[in-house]
Amino acid sequence: MAEARYSEPTTRYAHGILGDTIEFGALEIVTDAGKAITMRLPETRVFEDLEPRLYDVDLDGSAEVVVIESSMIQGARLAIYDETGLVSATPYIGRSNRWLAPLGAGDLDGDGNIELAYIDRPHLAKTLRIWRFEDGALRHVVDQAGLTNHRVGEDFISGGILICGDDAPRIVTANANWSRIMISQLDGSKVTTKDAGPFSKAGLRQRATNCP
Repeated sequence: MAEARYSEPTTRYAHGILGDTIEFGALEIVTDAGKAITMRLPETRVFEDLEPRLYDVDLDGSAEVVVIESSMIQGARLAIYDETGLVSATPYIGRSNRWLAPLGAGDLDGDGNIELAYIDRPHLAKTLRIWRFEDGALRHVVDQAGLTNHRVGEDFISGGILICGDDAPRIVTANANWSRIMISQLDGSKVTTKDAGPFSKAGLRQRATNCP
C-alpha cells in the first residue's frame, strides 16, 4: 500500500471521543501499483479514528492499513485492510460508545511475526492488549492492566512503540492516573512494565520518539 486516508465524513455515530462528532464512512487507498480504491462501511459502522496507519503486518514487503472501526451497537475494534478488503480484526469491545487507542506495530518479542498493541477503553478499562498477526489472522497474545494513552476529548493519541536498534521494542504509555510514564515490553506471552519517571506531555513524547 502506498497511501491511505479517510473520506466521507459523517455524524451518524455521535460518540465524540476525539473532540467532535465527525467520523468517517470510507477508506481510500492507493496501491503500490497506483490503483485508487474506495472502501465504504455500512451505515451501522464508522472509522472512529484520526488517520489510517500503514504497517507491513504480513512482512511481504507491502504495507497493510490498520484502522479503528466502530459499530454503533458493539463499539470499536482494531481492523486490518488491504486492497481486497478486510483482512482480519479483533473482536468488537461489545458495547456502543466503547473505544480503543492504537499504540503501533512491530515484532515486539523477536519471534518473526508482527504484533499490534492498543489500549482497550483508555478512559475505563485502561488495559494494554497485544495481538499477533500470524497465518493471515490476528491472534490474542496478552493483556496488561493499569495503562492508558488517551483522555476524553483529545484529538491525538499519546505514547507509541519505540524501536531502537537491536533492543526489544518499547511500548510507551502513561499509568492509569496519568502520574507516571510507563515502559512495557513483550517477552513471549508476558508483559514486563517499569516506571520511567513522572508524567509530562513532553516527557511522554520524548520517550515515545527518541532512542536513548
